[in-house]
Amino acid sequence: MASASASASTRWFVQSRLPPPRNNGLHRLPNTLLSLSSFSSSKVAIAISNPTERKRFAQTAAVRHLVGSVTTAHGLRFAVVVARFNEIITKPLLEGALTTFHNYSVQEEDIDVVWVPGSFEIGVVAQKLGSSGRYHAVLCIGAVIRGDTTHYDAVANSAASGVLSAGLKSGVPCIFGVLTCDNMEQALNRAGGKSGNKGAEAALTAIEMASLFVHQLK
Repeated sequence: MASASASASTRWFVQSRLPPPRNNGLHRLPNTLLSLSSFSSSKVAIAISNPTERKRFAQTAAVRHLVGSVTTAHGLRFAVVVARFNEIITKPLLEGALTTFHNYSVQEEDIDVVWVPGSFEIGVVAQKLGSSGRYHAVLCIGAVIRGDTTHYDAVANSAASGVLSAGLKSGVPCIFGVLTCDNMEQALNRAGGKSGNKGAEAALTAIEMASLFVHQLK
């Protein structure tokens, strides 16, 4: 009986202290019992779900959306660093990248291709090219395929961190187009096979990032 009385007392305490309804609907609550701990979050949820508030937030002039464009590639210059190791994979990746650059109006004279021995060496060359001031983006192409030893993990991790470091230190977008695959079949599928051409996809990323830096973030 005492428990029922305490429950009724608690219910009266919560309901009697709810704020009165307002015309804007922000505090129009359903006729259900709310716990003291959930009341504040409930008000926020109701406010966010209000269509008028959502529209007001979406249309505010203070929010700007900066996006790179793939239709304004004219005049942008690109360097492509390509690993010779696993050339049977990296050559089709390069061809896919060059075809994409051509399709998006990048001039041939605005593209330089630099060959390096393997994916491990890509990072240092990418940083040198990015720091030269001649390019708006550097595309890095390679292929690391798992073998019987842990050499794969060392090269794959070094290639990824090297490309990331090159972009951060040079201030120029360095795009990671290095395949890291378990076997040759996976690599072939991603170099123009049934999974598409990842070199072409990386080139499109390079165009968008170069456009973002040149036209939006300068």
